Amino acid sequence: MKYTIDAQNKKIGRVASEAAGYLMGKNLATYQRNKAPQVSVSIVNCGKAAIDSKKKEDKKYVTFTGFRGGINTETLGALIERKGTAEAFERAVYRMLPANTLRRTMMKNLTITE
Repeated sequence: MKYTIDAQNKKIGRVASEAAGYLMGKNLATYQRNKAPQVSVSIVNCGKAAIDSKKKEDKKYVTFTGFRGGINTETLGALIERKGTAEAFERAVYRMLPANTLRRTMMKNLTITE
């Protein structure tokens, strides 16, 4: 099945939670949590999404390298400038999927266009 989500004038979290639900197959009657369904989700107009300026300044993405003092932080605004709005949507959907081996398979079924 193919699903298309229009992100114009919508918040990132609302679109990401809808996409994650489709990718997991929660809307299907044949839902099984141990199998990835054969669905493809595409998010369009992500460049026109509603992102508050306060969210761009306050939202932080934190990564740790494993070394002492190796914490790297980046704000949402810096991420959008560096990689674009599509990366912000991809990270939001990725973190809403279950943290198991099916996550990578589900993410391959997601396409995002600006």
